[in-house]
Amino acid sequence: MSEQTESAHIPGDVHVTVPGPRGEDLELPPASMPTADEGDLTDGMEEAWWLLHQGASAEASVWEILARLPQAVRQVGRLAWKASPRATVALAVLQLAAAAMLAFGLMASVAVAQQIFAEGPTPERVRAAVPQLVVVVVLLTLRALLEYGVSMSQGLLTPRIRTALEREFLYLTSHVHLEAADDPDWHDEAYRARNQGLFYARQITGQVVSLAAATLGLVGAAGVITVLHPGLILLLPLSVIPVGAAAVKSARARYHSFKRFNSVQRRTEVFSWLLLDRDAAAELRSHTAQQALLAEHHHLSGRIAEEDTRLNRAAARLSLIGRGTGGVGGGITYIALGLMLIHGWLPLAAGAGAVLAIQSSHATMIRVVDVAHLLYEHAMWVNDLLAFQERCRRQLPRRTGLPAPLAVQEITLQDVVYAYPGKKDQAKPALNGVSMTLHAGQTVAFVGVNGSGKSTCARLLAGLYDPTSGSIRWDGHSVLDLDTESLQARVATVLQDPVRLPFTALANITISRGTLTEADPEQVLAAARASGADQVIAGLPGQWHAVLSKRFKDGQELSAGQWAKMAVARGLYKDAQVLLLDEPTASMDPRAEHAVYQAVLRGEHRADRITVLISHRLASVVDCDHIYVFDDGRIIESGSHQELMDRGGEYAEMFSLQAAGYLGAPASAKTEVQ
Repeated sequence: MSEQTESAHIPGDVHVTVPGPRGEDLELPPASMPTADEGDLTDGMEEAWWLLHQGASAEASVWEILARLPQAVRQVGRLAWKASPRATVALAVLQLAAAAMLAFGLMASVAVAQQIFAEGPTPERVRAAVPQLVVVVVLLTLRALLEYGVSMSQGLLTPRIRTALEREFLYLTSHVHLEAADDPDWHDEAYRARNQGLFYARQITGQVVSLAAATLGLVGAAGVITVLHPGLILLLPLSVIPVGAAAVKSARARYHSFKRFNSVQRRTEVFSWLLLDRDAAAELRSHTAQQALLAEHHHLSGRIAEEDTRLNRAAARLSLIGRGTGGVGGGITYIALGLMLIHGWLPLAAGAGAVLAIQSSHATMIRVVDVAHLLYEHAMWVNDLLAFQERCRRQLPRRTGLPAPLAVQEITLQDVVYAYPGKKDQAKPALNGVSMTLHAGQTVAFVGVNGSGKSTCARLLAGLYDPTSGSIRWDGHSVLDLDTESLQARVATVLQDPVRLPFTALANITISRGTLTEADPEQVLAAARASGADQVIAGLPGQWHAVLSKRFKDGQELSAGQWAKMAVARGLYKDAQVLLLDEPTASMDPRAEHAVYQAVLRGEHRADRITVLISHRLASVVDCDHIYVFDDGRIIESGSHQELMDRGGEYAEMFSLQAAGYLGAPASAKTEVQ
């Protein structure tokens, strides 16, 4: 089907031909559209990564949960031992002792009941039971002290686990190969590990302690019942299992209700974000679009309120069912217990003790179920965190022990091929057979169309990528034999879109030498003057101490061109053997760009530095010693500016096209840059 065209008239008697609409392919739009929540509430939205394991226990069977718990406990034990062996041992010993005190206290309470009710309570029997009452008080006091010790040990251990995991996580994620950081899947895993894994790693220690306490309490109660009468142990499941089953059902229902609620909430947050977003503010006001967003937000908020009401009612019904089911189980237990007392199978005093033990079992069973569900899910997030950290360890840079030369005289690339990992078209690498030799004291330019391989080649020179094949050598040493971070330390890279660090102006420069707190004042000032950043800093309140971020009180906001000057100053201050400038002046005004090139390219060349400039503005590369022209991952031309112009090839054509834009408007003396 051919594409229609039409002529458009622009004021000033300029006519241009633009593609016309393909009306036969497009139907009339509808007169109205559905609201954001019509249909299933989860339709139209991808599953959020934070819901990956959320509610997994709602889908798992009880046996799957029980089978996973030992692994989770061992995992937490390893993390705790690594963080603090002493605190781990103290926590385990104190927890066992507290559980023992609970069991002994229950047994002592049963003994008191037997003493008082054996043949009816009398003043003499009550007085005779006083010593045992004292024992009960002592045991309860000891249990309180031991549980205090458990809380203290847990309070010492949990922050250490979190801190150790967070430090390792940040170290690993900040040191992996750039290829890993370029991978979107890696970023998804990183955010999931940080936001969920680290969060639940902090909680999971307490959950293991709670599970251990509840389980030991349940075992202790069962032990007391067995001592009273072995047949009573058969009654325990009758009262405990219904309670546990109701707790399982309640936990699963809570998740399913939450998931439905969460889906609507996520939709509402889209509208909230748009209404608050700074970048959207101007356009929303210019179109007076706020009311449309507010109307949708109001509609969804009403649905959320309805969902919240439904959730609360469902929770109340489940609570009633759970209590009723537990009551039936308890009733059956007490009927059986009464029959045992009537037939003389169990003394009256033992029956009173059994009631205490069964009631204790009810509470601990509910606690076991709730904590087991949480621990099952949270252990999955911690597993993700640990698996991600292991993946990062396999992607760390080389540690060969051989540092890069402190002063490099020559860098050679021989038949270098590089293909980005995971790229579908592996037959077409980003670089394909690139060879060049760079010498100290040279200024070199990489030019070519977008996607021709210029920036990829620069990143290989910087040690950020390793060649797929071919070789890169620094003074004869293959980069694959050199310690990666030492190689990167010898290169200063200035990018077109530099990172905007929310630090002081001074720290934004000194960070290139690996510090936010120490500076060489004279070299900082020299780098700032050479880049033009000195004028930016001089105009800031507080100057060197000004914080460059509006997120902080009295923070300052810079323009794109001002940030570019700060980035060039940062690169110059690093004082590296290789300086890579990747479109560093794209956002600068002409005078600022001229000043940077005067300082970096046309000033005094350092005899020990190799300077590489990547630029689309070919006027800036005229004074470079050597120019490499890239196309489709290959070098198609190289030489000085004059040599390439005389050759009349690709470079000469590109230069002539750019120069033609200025020929009709020659610069006057006033506009000439001094």
